[in-house]
Amino acid sequence: MPYSRDLRGRVVEAVDEGATRHEAAERFGISVSSAVRWHQAWRQEGRCEAKPCGGSRSPLEDHAEAIVAVIEEQRDRTLDEIVAAMHKLKIPGSRTGLFRFLERHGITRKKKSCTPLSRSGRTSRAPGGAGYASRGCWIRPILSSSTKPRLTPAWPAHTAALPAASG
Repeated sequence: MPYSRDLRGRVVEAVDEGATRHEAAERFGISVSSAVRWHQAWRQEGRCEAKPCGGSRSPLEDHAEAIVAVIEEQRDRTLDEIVAAMHKLKIPGSRTGLFRFLERHGITRKKKSCTPLSRSGRTSRAPGGAGYASRGCWIRPILSSSTKPRLTPAWPAHTAALPAASG
């Protein structure tokens, strides 16, 4: 956690009132380098609050709708095929970046066939993985039954209503 804005302000104020940065650091129990940085930020930028902390943002988030549209257009594409389609649309990204994007958005790959097996044999499971049965498809969270919220069991509510055993 960063130091409070109040502490930063008191250190800057002490230096402005004539204390050296070393003296201010010792007085408030902070490092000299912190006192130096805080006073420099105050002089140069007029701020004494901490810079924002946190992670980064993926450039793919700017193109989220287009990426989902590419997946919906043909749901049995591989990651490499989706990346190639993205590059045709001038969307930057890599296979790893796309995988992380899909993971963040809860888009999973169904490993079984997207189409049911038929009697004609067109979609039969052939050795070596030929045909549609060897390919999976991408499932958005709203379409997948595995992402439905679990039902909570009714028994905990009933046990709370039971009278306590006397004994």
